[in-house]
Amino acid sequence: MTNQEMLLVEHLGELRKRLIYTLITFILFLLGSFIFVQEIYAWLIRDLDHHLAVLGPSEILWVYFMISGVIAIALTIPVAAYQTWLFVKPALSEKERKTTLSYIPGLFILFIAGLSFGYFVVYPTVLSFLLSLSEGQFETMFTSEKYFKFMINLTLPFGFLFEIPLVVMFLTSLGVINPMILSKARKVSYFLLIVVSILITPPDLISDILVIVPLLILYEFSVTLSKVVYRKKLKKQSDNVIKMKKTS
Repeated sequence: MTNQEMLLVEHLGELRKRLIYTLITFILFLLGSFIFVQEIYAWLIRDLDHHLAVLGPSEILWVYFMISGVIAIALTIPVAAYQTWLFVKPALSEKERKTTLSYIPGLFILFIAGLSFGYFVVYPTVLSFLLSLSEGQFETMFTSEKYFKFMINLTLPFGFLFEIPLVVMFLTSLGVINPMILSKARKVSYFLLIVVSILITPPDLISDILVIVPLLILYEFSVTLSKVVYRKKLKKQSDNVIKMKKTS
């Protein structure tokens, strides 16, 4: 084997190890969440005025796994980010290592913030609007599976989408992107965010607007943060050039 082939094998082996650690962590959190899932289930339906129906003996088990899965994903994010950092660590300078490591707590916080926004703002607004359409016209009955699928579809995507500002800052600090690229890609990004919003929400205008507007604000906020990081990076580079000239 050539040196390049050996290096590739080593990288793939390291990547495999990081993925295995992340997967094991997810499974452990999934099992741990499943132990308390009945209490979590009771809390999630505490304000629901309708009784949830079960169409089959395995449906409630599937619901429990959905709830446990979301919790396990949230708890695994910091671990997955740390494993990613360990994988790319050898290619980073000492300053880049410290900078990128500091982003990990923010990933978890923003994910929880996104879930909270989806659960406490978007989900109840959309649900009450849809229920108002059937008021006096239909007898409303929910199945557990459809109710929690609806809830998760309106909350889980926000957990990931709220990561956008931090991911943009991270990629800007590494030099992968810059604010000029983000500004040029604004139209395409807006289109993609609108498509994502339509896909994750029920087919009504109010739901779409409730999701689209925060996502567009998040994108503009990300562009602003990218500008801040990019300016600091340019300033550091210019300071380093001045120091090198003085020492020479």
